[in-house]
Amino acid sequence: MSEHSLTRSRRPGRTGLLPSLRVAACLAATALTALPLASPASADSALLNVSYDPTRELYRDINAAFAEEWKAKTGETVTVRASHGGSGAQARTVIDGVDADVVTLGIPSDIDAIARLTKKIPADWRAKQPNQGLPYTSTVVFLVRKGNPKGVKDWDDLVKPDVKVITPNPKTSAGGRWNFLAAWGYAYNKDKDTEKANTFVGQIYKQVPVLDTGARGSTITFAQRGLGDVLPTWENEAYLVFEEFGRDKFDVVVPPTSIYAEPPVALVDANVDRKGTRKQAEAYLAFLYSDKAQAIFAKHHYRPLKREAAAPADLAQLPDVKLFKIEDLQGNWDEIQKKNFDSGGLFDQLSRAGR
Repeated sequence: MSEHSLTRSRRPGRTGLLPSLRVAACLAATALTALPLASPASADSALLNVSYDPTRELYRDINAAFAEEWKAKTGETVTVRASHGGSGAQARTVIDGVDADVVTLGIPSDIDAIARLTKKIPADWRAKQPNQGLPYTSTVVFLVRKGNPKGVKDWDDLVKPDVKVITPNPKTSAGGRWNFLAAWGYAYNKDKDTEKANTFVGQIYKQVPVLDTGARGSTITFAQRGLGDVLPTWENEAYLVFEEFGRDKFDVVVPPTSIYAEPPVALVDANVDRKGTRKQAEAYLAFLYSDKAQAIFAKHHYRPLKREAAAPADLAQLPDVKLFKIEDLQGNWDEIQKKNFDSGGLFDQLSRAGR
């Protein structure tokens, strides 16, 4: 494939997991040691939200707004702690016993895995939340160097021989899986040919010099370390780079067609019942669908479920894109995960072919 095998990932301890993109030290794959912990004596109750890489800044605002509203309604102080890392790695921590009250991960298959392997979440978890557990959505755009020197306009440009692509490892990152599936879906929709779509994705990964374990790590690799020519990423990450480094260094390219990205939320039923936090955790998830939270999603460049709740200026930064759902092309999430990312799936096949 190239001198950089698809299986070469940066060590988990090297991924960028702190809120500021300018800080690249003391990083950890799950960020559990970096949680904003409150003293037990200062809080009436506490919740743990196990989330994925790009939502650090988002949930800082969401958690503060929920705590304020809960205090006003009930008089109780609730502290919401947040853990962030690659979505797949975060799911694994819950499977291995991390005491999450809620999970707000980057892709449905990660919550499915928790439900299947632990039974702490019911198999029909999507039916238990509004809009199938999706309080907001996103899509994949391209972050490029200022002036777009490589002329990246659409997915086909990612396979140009002189274009280096920065994307996280789909084995550990939901962002990596969405990028993978977006590229595959684009190619399949163009020719309706599975083999051509597989080949197209393989060509893209020949252009990838390093695979970080999480989406935030890839953002740091591209924006701070200066590697690569294009970063396929969610809209919020692209705008975060603007805010951290300035618009004079980067441009956002919105492809005509991209994927409908679904970052779901769910209650970890067994944990909240054991901890006695069901009331607070259910209220927290319900808050995500409130007008206040929906406005916060849009402010952070996610696509809110209730567009009418968002500020017009925030909506204006979310351009119209022709979106496709990967389920329409590959079936349900069990099938999508197995075909592409489980052991022996397409990603592994492409990895072996490139050695």
